Amino acid sequence: MQGTTGQGRLRLGVNIDHVATVRNARGSAYPDPVRAAKLAEEAGADGITAHLREDRRHISDSDIERLMEALTLPLNFEMAATAEMQAIALRHRPHAVCIVPERREERTTEGGLEVAREENRLAHFIAPLRDAGCRVSIFIAADRRQIEAAHRIGAPVIELHTGAYCDAHAEGRTRERDAELERLREMAAFAHDLGLEVHAGHGLTYDTVGPIAAFPQVMELNIGHFLVGEAIFQGLGPAIAEMRRLMDAARA
Repeated sequence: MQGTTGQGRLRLGVNIDHVATVRNARGSAYPDPVRAAKLAEEAGADGITAHLREDRRHISDSDIERLMEALTLPLNFEMAATAEMQAIALRHRPHAVCIVPERREERTTEGGLEVAREENRLAHFIAPLRDAGCRVSIFIAADRRQIEAAHRIGAPVIELHTGAYCDAHAEGRTRERDAELERLREMAAFAHDLGLEVHAGHGLTYDTVGPIAAFPQVMELNIGHFLVGEAIFQGLGPAIAEMRRLMDAARA
């Protein structure tokens, strides 16, 4: 089975979690993540990503409610593989759900989901989501064993964790950066050959997005923290538009 080719426009999913982080720092009603989602759409985003964490540290249940009501773009609902989150996803039935690992003490998602050790549980977990019409993706490391496991459990999409590549670039570890980039390239091709749709994300910036966007098998990038940070200096719309421009240039 061959996957869909990566030809055509690379999709950009804008993660609005950290708009909610800023809001929650003061316990106020602003800045509003739903407003950010609307601005992202105007700036060229193809979808909106929001992670409802178990501790509700940024996105809240009411944010998900309002996003489902207000969005014309697809919502990608990031969630841990828990019964609570499954119930919320089944109630709202967003366009997509992305299953991610989650530890309460982490600052951000630190790695990919361990699929190979939990195949049976995860297969049963995602089945109702697929039956409800949600596009299910699994956030995993660029690792052959995890990709094969994601394929076996019936996940149609994987999202490759680009954090190690981005960290190596930021810290000037050129040899490690290049090795991570090559691993991502090889595993994107491997997953595509299995018939999986390939997405990527985590830590991407203007400096690191180009090589990932150039992979022909990658259909979607999900980017958030950098864009929200850059919005402080140039505004959210222009920050997203520049990321969109760099992605399109790399793909061309």
